[in-house]
Amino acid sequence: MSNSYTAVVNVTGEGRNGGRARSDDGLLETTLSLPKELGGAGTATNPEQLFAAGWAACFLGAVRRAAADRKVKLTSTEINAEITLGHGDGGFSLAAVLNLEIGGVDQDRATELAEAAHQLCPYSKAIRGNVPVTINATAV
Repeated sequence: MSNSYTAVVNVTGEGRNGGRARSDDGLLETTLSLPKELGGAGTATNPEQLFAAGWAACFLGAVRRAAADRKVKLTSTEINAEITLGHGDGGFSLAAVLNLEIGGVDQDRATELAEAAHQLCPYSKAIRGNVPVTINATAV
């Protein structure tokens, strides 16, 4: 498999608690902050939000690809990704819920497209078997 794109991001400072993240092309430049729920200031984005944004965007692309492969015309797509950072006896862990809305299809087709997208999406592949994922697909 040949690489077609590599994202390069440098993080400095305190990492997730007061660090700065900057992509090599300068298009991403942001401060990082612990959320208030974890005792931080909550004044900047955090890694879980960035992961949720990347995965959600990729997942919608995978839904559209799955629809195109099946020659299904969609009227709309929207996703709300919830990434939970948990802490227990085994240390820190992630859990995910993807709430997907697909227009122009019935409920069975929405479920089928969500399952297909979960097989196609590189983010889904990367976390498979490591992160519990719930996908709620709704036809709208």
